[in-house]
Amino acid sequence: MAAKAKKQDTQEWMYDIIRNPLVTEKSTLGSQHGQVTFHVPLSATKPRIKQAIELLFGVKVKGVNTLIVKGKTKRFKGVLGRRSDVKKAIVTLEDGQTIDVGTGI
Repeated sequence: MAAKAKKQDTQEWMYDIIRNPLVTEKSTLGSQHGQVTFHVPLSATKPRIKQAIELLFGVKVKGVNTLIVKGKTKRFKGVLGRRSDVKKAIVTLEDGQTIDVGTGI
């Protein structure tokens, strides 16, 4: 029974790493080059992102690039606030591989 719980735990971490696909004008231009963009946690590493993408979508990943978008300081009704930092992962797939971000996992 412990092995079954362990297997389920291994599947759950993948859904924690790959939060949601990022669909913008710029990210859709990357799809011409076999790239897909995802939001990931700030603590996610490139090898873990690659492993999660390959297991969840059943594709072969060529490379992973990450970037952190710093949150802006905004003012709302005179009160200063700050947006959260966001980490993005741009995943480059092997030739012939595709991920349809319009469908769920």
